[in-house]
Amino acid sequence: MKEKWMVKNKSADFKAIAAHFGITEVTARLMINRGLNDLDEMAFYLHPDLSQLNAPEALKDAEKTAQILKEKIAENKKIRIIGDYDVDGVVATYIFMAALLDCGAVVDFRIPERVRDGYGLNLRLIEEAEADGVDTILTCDNGIAAVEQVAFAKGCGMTVLITDHHELQEQLPKADALVNPKQKDCTYPYKGLCGAAVAYKVAKLLYKVCEKPEEEAEKFIAFAAIATVCDVMELTGENRNIVSLGLAALKKSTHCGIRALCEANGIGVEELDTYRLGFVLGPCINATGRLQTAVRGVELLLTENDEEAKSIALELKKLNDIRKELTAKGVQRAVEIAEKNEVPDKVLVVLLPDCHESLAGIIAGRLRERYNRPTIVLTKAEKGLKGSGRSIEQYSMFEKLTECRELLTQYGGHPMAAGLSLAEENYLPLAKKLNESCGLTEEDLTLKISIDAVLALSGLSFALVEELSMLEPYGKGNEKPVFAERGLKILQMRAIGKERKMFRFLVEDAYGTQMDALYFGDGEVLEEEMIARYGEEAVRSLYCGKNTGVRISVIYYPSINEYRNTRKLQIVIQHIQWM
Repeated sequence: MKEKWMVKNKSADFKAIAAHFGITEVTARLMINRGLNDLDEMAFYLHPDLSQLNAPEALKDAEKTAQILKEKIAENKKIRIIGDYDVDGVVATYIFMAALLDCGAVVDFRIPERVRDGYGLNLRLIEEAEADGVDTILTCDNGIAAVEQVAFAKGCGMTVLITDHHELQEQLPKADALVNPKQKDCTYPYKGLCGAAVAYKVAKLLYKVCEKPEEEAEKFIAFAAIATVCDVMELTGENRNIVSLGLAALKKSTHCGIRALCEANGIGVEELDTYRLGFVLGPCINATGRLQTAVRGVELLLTENDEEAKSIALELKKLNDIRKELTAKGVQRAVEIAEKNEVPDKVLVVLLPDCHESLAGIIAGRLRERYNRPTIVLTKAEKGLKGSGRSIEQYSMFEKLTECRELLTQYGGHPMAAGLSLAEENYLPLAKKLNESCGLTEEDLTLKISIDAVLALSGLSFALVEELSMLEPYGKGNEKPVFAERGLKILQMRAIGKERKMFRFLVEDAYGTQMDALYFGDGEVLEEEMIARYGEEAVRSLYCGKNTGVRISVIYYPSINEYRNTRKLQIVIQHIQWM
């Protein structure tokens, strides 16, 4: 894949900013690169606390929702929460269940089944609620587009309360209350909350109107943090504060479900960070919604029994292991199909007939990362084909699918991701039309990588690496800092691990500073590239620790390797260019 490296060139008085906060100019530059433009914003960024969170009262209909719930609790009416099968929906369901039970409600929940029900509130769930004598439906992480469904529930005599965070459709459902920060007449200053964060805000107001100590509701910030990370929300503004404060709470958590899930995955709660939330715990909660029912994820969070928590956590871990294995096989097959053409299509449309439909989006995302091309993965469904797409910034997938709507039975989404259904005979015509009309150039398909600064190894120090932790938590919108350096000399190298998936280099910069450099990736490909450029003899010599003059340019981030009471600076290489 072609790459274009670009250094961010934002200007500011880095020296003055550094002096004001007692930090290095490197960290001052990193804050400017992340769009922080004044000292107040920077102060909030460096030192997040609860006082910086926006008042939940500013959310349109949030107080109204809390008041209606209070009345239903007093009248002993049956409340049913309708959530969603991803991490955000599972966590939001838990927050509402725990809060309503704390306040004395008669409450239960339902999670739609991915294959049978599809996403969100549906007529089957409403009919079931009516048969069960439910008085009030409370949605979380869904409902903003459920115009027909809400009308049906209202016709059945039910109260309907919607809490959601997704984009608004042209028509809004006529619910008794509708909480979504994206509403045009909502005064809430931060629009990027996830569904669980919206639930956390409403829960705080519920405690308030039910005259329970409001600080008790702060226990839910830890769960809002999990959902914010796993739903890949922007870690800017209030979201970053929620995740920062939530992670601090999680690291001290005695919650048996969270501790059991950590234990099942071989990590301690004190080790939790955005990576472990997004790539370890989150996928376990997601896996149950993909392959079975997300109800088990909610049950894990609700249980107060340690043995039950351990049993469910192991079940979720096992499901995620199965999901990973199925995904790996799907990716391998998809790569084989994509590479049948000497020059891959500009828009990849891959049919994996036997793939579980819940994995199509993950596999599409992996191919998009590998080739930097818009990718759609299709699977066989009950009627025709069903699939998911993931895109790149230069290509609006929703817009391009709209241009092909005559070939589709159903579609929806946004510029970066979409879902679709179509008749099987339209698979090849769709692929052909998407490629003919894509308008993508080679420049569009070149991966652009933004670099925070060019920084020699000699410019690194323990103090700087430790200071960089002030910029955490990292995630979308607040990415881990990356630096670049040209012309590093490789003095020696060795492959690590049975599958040779990691390399350790000893490198030296122009100032004579030597440092270990780790590279995680496909070792075979790396070795082949080195041999093609420098010859087999030079590569063999590097394995033996003989300097052969091989030089590389790298994009990296620095870290500290602590081993047997010794601390060493090292870099982790993310991208390599051969010189």
